[in-house]
Amino acid sequence: MGYIKFDKTQLINLEYSLDKEMVRSNRSGAFSCTTIVGCNTRKYHGLLISKQPQLDGEHHVLLSKIDESVIQRDAIFNLGVNKYPGKFEPKGHKYIRDFTADIIPVVTYRVGGVVLTKETMFVTEKELVMIRYTLQEAHSATRLRFQPFLAFRNIHSLSKRNIYNDTKYTAITNGIKVRMYEGYPHLHLQLSKKSGEYVHAPDWYNDLEYVQEAARGYEAHEDLFVPGFFEVPIKKGESIIFSASTTEVQPGSLTRLFNSELKKRIPRDSFRNSLYNSASQFFVSKDHEASITAGFPWLGFSGRYTFISLPGLSLAEPDKGICKKVIDTMISRMNGSFFPETIIQNREIYHSADTSLWFFHALQHCMGTMSQETKWKHYGEVMERVLDGYAEGLHPSVRMHDNGLLWIDPSNPALTWMNAESDGRCHTARYGYVVEVNALWYNAIKYAIELATTANNNKFVDKWKSILHRLEPSHPDLFWNKQLDYLADFVTENGQDTRVRPNQVIAAGLKFSPLSKDQIKKILDVAVHQLLTPRGLRSLSPRDPGYKGRYFGDAFSRDAAYHQGTVWVWPLGFFANAWFKVYGRQGSDFIKKIYTGFQETMTESGIGTVSEIFEGDPPHQACGALSFAASLGELLRIDRMISGGKG
Repeated sequence: MGYIKFDKTQLINLEYSLDKEMVRSNRSGAFSCTTIVGCNTRKYHGLLISKQPQLDGEHHVLLSKIDESVIQRDAIFNLGVNKYPGKFEPKGHKYIRDFTADIIPVVTYRVGGVVLTKETMFVTEKELVMIRYTLQEAHSATRLRFQPFLAFRNIHSLSKRNIYNDTKYTAITNGIKVRMYEGYPHLHLQLSKKSGEYVHAPDWYNDLEYVQEAARGYEAHEDLFVPGFFEVPIKKGESIIFSASTTEVQPGSLTRLFNSELKKRIPRDSFRNSLYNSASQFFVSKDHEASITAGFPWLGFSGRYTFISLPGLSLAEPDKGICKKVIDTMISRMNGSFFPETIIQNREIYHSADTSLWFFHALQHCMGTMSQETKWKHYGEVMERVLDGYAEGLHPSVRMHDNGLLWIDPSNPALTWMNAESDGRCHTARYGYVVEVNALWYNAIKYAIELATTANNNKFVDKWKSILHRLEPSHPDLFWNKQLDYLADFVTENGQDTRVRPNQVIAAGLKFSPLSKDQIKKILDVAVHQLLTPRGLRSLSPRDPGYKGRYFGDAFSRDAAYHQGTVWVWPLGFFANAWFKVYGRQGSDFIKKIYTGFQETMTESGIGTVSEIFEGDPPHQACGALSFAASLGELLRIDRMISGGKG
């Protein structure tokens, strides 16, 4: 029995199993995601979802699902599960007897005297998914039938029945290749066994219903195209692999490839290894470039969360140079002094006040074997370019004032991480002097001076020390509220905004903070009493009249709650570091209790991973993206702090 356990008796209960989802990605940027029983409940579910740079650079669902059937004595037993309006058809979940995820997802079915296991493997370097079926028990001749459901559409849209899709196919070794629309790659569907037969019977399956999309206020019905079906005989003890790929494979190599991939997986045999397993899946590496996917299944690139998550995620692969590769790739995408925040339809967007400042945080905590002199040699010019960009007002909405602090123009109040917008409205407008942005600015200058000092770059040190001397007293003087004993969230010409948010915790938990130890302790006291939950820090105190403790409804409702009480995991990394600053190693037990509490999440929503956000009110239901890079990264960084490593 593995570390991640399920109640076998409840697997056939769809209320239990449909809320449990698995995601697996690879280094090409492709991924697979569905529920543990194979019933898609989101438009973001699919067995093969890959980026299409020739179209829009975004993820597209090629193969939505496969429905399997067991055939004995001319009786057909359908193992698939699909939701249609008012019903599930077929109801293959009733045959499920076990599900494990120790290394890869394994489903066990029992149909009369037949026991069949299904193992799903997503290949590390290729856009290739393999499903291995093994007939464990059978008392008569058995055949398997496979029906592939195709979508060929952007991950954010839905497929609809039409007359424009190409219904033809081309025979290839042990299978076929199909392409619904011009501009897409062909999808190659192949069997490892030569004796399989393909029957071409093109048809549309209409009105598949995605209950999660309906709950989120989106259109929830899709039509999927089935080109035909495969049938293959299988003997007791035999394994057959069904593969789907954007390139043709050699069927004879599938078994060897499957077993080779199995050896590469980090077993989910402990909480830490489950985090490592998930952490390694956020990296995309191609040619000489590397990047981080912010979250699955619908989040893409984010410069801010690349830098926030990188220190922790890289702990899963400490010897592969991934930190340097990611940072160097980010540098290649710079526009002058600034790093991109998002990429939309192959176009880089630089709409952020703080992304370039998070770069310094990533450098501080990555590449621990690289000396400070070497870091300055490699990255000193970039650091100087970023700092000069802010100081010289090259950012269109951010400028440095005479007090050394950065000021965000009120006309752009969505430039920080609390940037949810709907219908042109910013739900958490923050502008003027923003607390964590200026703490990041202080941290960046302090760290750059530290590196430049080791390289004897006196000109740089003298220039930025003069700015630091202005900034150092300005930050606490401006943000600290003496009556409330904590930091204001932001300060405008109208005074301090004193809503209690986790941004002051970020300011306290950076490696270099402008705050005193006593101030950090008082911030932690406020955070413990108003923000801390078993799942992270609330984005707003529940004592605030604007607090929203539930995250549900349509896009506007969810955006309105996104930073108004919803719990975020990643600020816990800064909470933990601030805690150790104040309490030292004596504070380990408290932080460890918070960290180990996340073990409960391993089977709650995204299996073996941690969600993007949780509701502010108990029981703190998981929501947002199923697997979030910054959540995993900061939990692994906390794990290192508990073990005595530097935060």
